[in-house]
Amino acid sequence: MMERLDKYWIGIVIGLLMPFFFIWAYMTHFHLWSSWQMFGMSLSGTWSKLLLLSVFPNMAFLFVFYAADAWRLAKGILIGALPYMITAIAVTL
Repeated sequence: MMERLDKYWIGIVIGLLMPFFFIWAYMTHFHLWSSWQMFGMSLSGTWSKLLLLSVFPNMAFLFVFYAADAWRLAKGILIGALPYMITAIAVTL
């Protein structure tokens, strides 16, 4: 089963979508949408921290896929997480 799923593109898709859904769930759970509407979206420090925080679920899946010897899937997750980390650095500067 794992050999069939061990593809780079599946890892990249998971790596791109998981942080997006994590940010959405985090902001919904802590009611950050209304706070940002009230104070404005110019909170770049908060965005950078939220983007860095959103990559942590990817790291958990990275560990799981390395333990399951799904190397391509794990590498794809790392590639999918890179845009979030680069964006966090760019927002900070």
